[in-house]
Amino acid sequence: MAFVYFVVGQAAATRNGAQTAADAAALAAAEDARNQLREGWLGVVLDPEQWDGFLKGRTYDTSSACRHAAAFAAKNDGVLPDGDCIRLAGQQGFSVTVRTEESVGLPGAEAQHAVASAKALIEPKCTFTAPDEPEPEQTAPDPDPTEPEEEPEPITGLICGEEAWTIDPDDPVLPSAVDLFTVRLAGDDE
Repeated sequence: MAFVYFVVGQAAATRNGAQTAADAAALAAAEDARNQLREGWLGVVLDPEQWDGFLKGRTYDTSSACRHAAAFAAKNDGVLPDGDCIRLAGQQGFSVTVRTEESVGLPGAEAQHAVASAKALIEPKCTFTAPDEPEPEQTAPDPDPTEPEEEPEPITGLICGEEAWTIDPDDPVLPSAVDLFTVRLAGDDE
């Protein structure tokens, strides 16, 4: 009887290890995508018309995120077979399936490995509402046609969580990736 408990316990531990590897892999993919989103946004931060895909969490390289998922699965003694890291449809995030390196340990099942899946979501925390454009002033024509260079205006209208951000084009202080997005594991019902 003790042998049966030992074998069943070993199989359960292997299954738990697979779930840990899947959770870590899914979170790694989502965190890599989150970092890509912030970096991409920084590249266009002075052009708010290009912000939409970055702030809504849609503009990132899936293959890079999945490579990070595979690396974290390996750190947890798991394998992420090809095609088992999928960008979610309808939500931003990833679904991964991980197989353990070791078999489940049951007699007669040496070729079977534990398999587990996990989903991680990337949830935007920011909204952007472009300020209304002021009406152009009606002025008399300037006798000197050379126009002075306009100073770039601070960019307002970015809200992350409850905090309003003003982006000074000359000295931008910008939200971190954690300020922009929440990354979390999804439950079974999501």
